[in-house]
Amino acid sequence: MQTLTFKQLQMLIPLLTSGEGDGLFSILIRGKHGIGKSAVAYQTAAKLGLPVVEQRASQMTEGDLLGLPSKEETEINGISAAKLTPFSWLIRACTEPVVLFLDEIDRATTEVRQGFFQLGDSRQINGWKLHEGTIVIGAVNGGPQGDGQYLVSDMDPAELDRWTVYDVAPDVEDWLEWAKNEGDVHSIILDFVRDNHQHLEFGGVFEPGVVYPTRRSWKRLSVAAKSLLDDEAADSVVLFLLATGFIGTEAAVVFRDFVVNYDRQVSPEQIFIDGDIDKASKMDLVEHCALMEKADAKGLFELEGLDANIAWLYFECAPAEAKLKFIQTIVKNVPLFTAVKDAAQAQGKMEDFLSPLQSIAS
Repeated sequence: MQTLTFKQLQMLIPLLTSGEGDGLFSILIRGKHGIGKSAVAYQTAAKLGLPVVEQRASQMTEGDLLGLPSKEETEINGISAAKLTPFSWLIRACTEPVVLFLDEIDRATTEVRQGFFQLGDSRQINGWKLHEGTIVIGAVNGGPQGDGQYLVSDMDPAELDRWTVYDVAPDVEDWLEWAKNEGDVHSIILDFVRDNHQHLEFGGVFEPGVVYPTRRSWKRLSVAAKSLLDDEAADSVVLFLLATGFIGTEAAVVFRDFVVNYDRQVSPEQIFIDGDIDKASKMDLVEHCALMEKADAKGLFELEGLDANIAWLYFECAPAEAKLKFIQTIVKNVPLFTAVKDAAQAQGKMEDFLSPLQSIAS
C-alpha cells in the first residue's frame, strides 16, 4: 500500500472531514510508534476548532464502551428492563462535535475492537449516535509499517473496510517543520537532526529491551534537557546520561559529541551575514548541504538586504553538489537570486552559475 508523508496526509484530511454525517469518513492511520500519529488528530482538531476526546483502546474493556447499569429502569411491554448509562467520552462525542481519537485499536480486546468497528462504520453504538460533526480518527502500529515487530492483532479486511486507511512513513522534513513551528523543540536538537538524519528514528529491526530514538523521544528530551542545552558550561556527562533514557546509548553518544562541539558548528548567519567565507571553504559536502537546510529552515534567504556578493563568494567555494542545493534554496528569493546572477555576470562567470541550473532542467 502507498505510504504517505504527514504533509501528504494533511492534504487529504480536509477532503475526508468537510461534510457532516455521511460526508464524514472515519480515518485510520497506521505507522510505527513515536512518529506523531496522535499529533495528526490534535492538529486536525486545532484547524477545525474542535476539542479532542481521546480513548486508549488498549486500556478499555467492553464495559467502557457500553456503559454501566443505570439506577433508572425502563419498561418494555410491561416488563422492567435495565438501562446502561454511557461514559462521558461517548456522551460528549454524541452530543457535540469533537475529534474522537481512538488510539492503539489493534492492541484492544476483540470486544472493544468490535465496538470501534461499529463506531467507525455506522457511527453509533448501543443506540447512541455520534454527533453529525464528530470526526473519528483511529491509530494503530500494525500493517505494512509494523513489519511484524509489534505485539498487535492485525485487522482483517472486513474491519479495515469500515475505515479510510492510510499508511504513514513521515520524512525528516515533516518532523523538522513540526518541531520548529509547533513542537517548540530546542534549536540545538533541530540542528543535530538536520546534520544527522539517521538518528531521528531507528530504521532497523527492534531488539527487545533496547531504547531507540523516535520523533516523540527527541521532543521529550528537548523538554528535559533545556536547561543543559541553554548552558554552555553544562556537564556533558550529565547530558549524555539524561539522553540515554530518551534516545538510547548509540544516539546519545553522537548527540553529546555534537553538543560539546556545537560552538564550532558553522551557522548560516556566519557565512551569509558575517561573510566568513573562509569557514565555508573548509567545509565538506555534507556540511554544505546541512548549512543549506539550516538556512532554509531559518528563512535566512527570505530576508531583505542580504549581500549578493557574499552569496556569490560562497557559491564559488562550494562543491558542485552544494552549488545545486544553493541555487534550489535561494530561487525562492527572486531579488537575491537575480542579484547573485548579476554578480556572476559581473565576474564573467555566468557559465559557472548556469551549470547547476542546467542540472535542474535535465
